[in-house]
Amino acid sequence: MNRPQVTVRIPAGLRLFLSADRRAAVLALTTDGSSSLGHVVESLGIPLTEVGGLVVDGRDVPARHVPAAGEVIEVRPVARPQQVPGAPLRFLLDVHLGTLARRLRLLGVDAAYESEDIGDPALAALSARERRVLLSRDRGLLRRRELWAGGYVYSDRPEEQLQDVLDRFEPALAPWTRCVACNGELRDADKDSVRDRLADGTRRTYDVFAECTACGRVYWRGAHHAELAAVVDRALREHADRRGRRAG
Repeated sequence: MNRPQVTVRIPAGLRLFLSADRRAAVLALTTDGSSSLGHVVESLGIPLTEVGGLVVDGRDVPARHVPAAGEVIEVRPVARPQQVPGAPLRFLLDVHLGTLARRLRLLGVDAAYESEDIGDPALAALSARERRVLLSRDRGLLRRRELWAGGYVYSDRPEEQLQDVLDRFEPALAPWTRCVACNGELRDADKDSVRDRLADGTRRTYDVFAECTACGRVYWRGAHHAELAAVVDRALREHADRRGRRAG
């Protein structure tokens, strides 16, 4: 049986997933005649979490479509902001994204994070069970079928990672409302109620506190507040700018 030959068009933003010898805008591929288009795309190295649509000869098709000889296939990137089914929008980050997790929490975004490597199957199962978008730089992890939803983190720099996630998913921001250590929600705390958990210098210097409702950690505007506030202010400013551009 002749194996079908197809043409695949890859947008610039997805070509980084291709091997060096295939990193082109248009690829000529020979398929096995039985694999789905989704499988063909993944075999090129592109996680389906990064695919916003598949078009064959001008018509939208599902990932289960089996390519036929002569078809021209267009792989489309995810539209931004990406709409994720189900609510509320929540995230799960793998073991390598601890800084990103803490910055998302700083902005009030629900970001679960495993500080120990619990393994790909367990992460994917947790994503499905809690309906969380799994964020990772591991392409293999993002190919697991049991995922609820996922997103590839393109940069290895925390500042760029945060900008990319906020731009792609546009989560609601509520700074200073989550514990950066455990993701629990914060509440205002009376100084007397947390006095026994404060160092002498902190008790003398500060009067306004918040407490994590989950782990009990106490927060105040200490020496690092200005640095954290700069992260928050920048995120809020860019969030407003993005919404303005998209509305316009």
